Amino acid sequence: MKIHAAVARAPHTPFSLERLDLEEPREGEILIRVVATGVCHTDIVMRDQHLPVPQPVVLGHEGAGIVERVGPGVAKVAPGDHVVMTFNSCGHCPSCHDHEETYCHEFFPRNFFGSRADGSSGLSCEGVPVHGNIFGQSSFASHALCHERNVVKVPKDADLALLGPLACGIQTGAGAVMNALKVEPGKVLAVFGMGSVGLAAVMAARVVGASRIVAVDVNETRLALAAELGATDIVNGKATDAVAAIMALTGAGVDYSIDASGVPTVIDQCVRVLAPRGTCGIVGASPAGATLTLDLTHILSGGRRVRGIVEGDSNPDVLIPLLIDLNRQGRFPFDRLVTFYDFADINQAVEDSEKGIVLKPIVLQPAFDTVPGRK
Repeated sequence: MKIHAAVARAPHTPFSLERLDLEEPREGEILIRVVATGVCHTDIVMRDQHLPVPQPVVLGHEGAGIVERVGPGVAKVAPGDHVVMTFNSCGHCPSCHDHEETYCHEFFPRNFFGSRADGSSGLSCEGVPVHGNIFGQSSFASHALCHERNVVKVPKDADLALLGPLACGIQTGAGAVMNALKVEPGKVLAVFGMGSVGLAAVMAARVVGASRIVAVDVNETRLALAAELGATDIVNGKATDAVAAIMALTGAGVDYSIDASGVPTVIDQCVRVLAPRGTCGIVGASPAGATLTLDLTHILSGGRRVRGIVEGDSNPDVLIPLLIDLNRQGRFPFDRLVTFYDFADINQAVEDSEKGIVLKPIVLQPAFDTVPGRK
């Protein structure tokens, strides 16, 4: 079938809007009519080859849409179901066996290699293959092929155009708090970086009952939003020494910290503000080869821990419906983070994201590009 898609053909250049051919779903695959897709920093990283994803390629990994057809063996969803497409996993490695799919031994091949497990792609242009299957979906397109393992059925009365970011960025921040760190009521958390991931962590911390939530950034507008979304304290890391400010606020330091920046010097600050037995979770993506130097005496003497967190340690079939329900209750207002764009304006959405003009762009397919009350 013919679809329209945004194709990345060279680093640091705009996406090319093209007509492509998409295969019919194979065994275990699902054809989705895409309604909307969130634009994530990881898409930009892949486009610019900081992660060596093969090109030309259709990116997009925060897709939401409606099931059109299913391949043989698919039982999880049926045509007409509303779904969110999230990260892919193999289903048979030790991590998947332990229900820790975010640490699938084949996470990179299944999500970043631009092909199915057998090396094929369901996308082509005039007979020439175009890489796809990014995060098991490649949803910067009018239609996408995903897999039974990375599709999450959602209620049909939920705002499907809004839900894509739950697949990655929002899931990562919320899951870091709820699943990975398991922040308990009454505990103290500091979050460094008030992009969509960090703000999702702030909102989740309020949900779980953290007594003090410290938001750190250099952007006053984002800090103000963090305060509205649940941060009890804000620290401008440009205007003050963030470590000194947090220690002055808390005395002994924080029980948990989260880095959503991926900047090694900021991660060092995240570790230095930990109280004894505190844990720092790293969710921000650092450049390939980046290294971190830490004060080992500080780590050892206080029993402090540092750990990486992928996709919030999430079971998407559980966490995504939970976040939708919390949003309906007004307790997790991630809709305040998004800005909608027509799919044809995807390059503007990416540019605005890179410049920090918007927090979480969502590109809407043509049938959904005019929605009352959206901006």
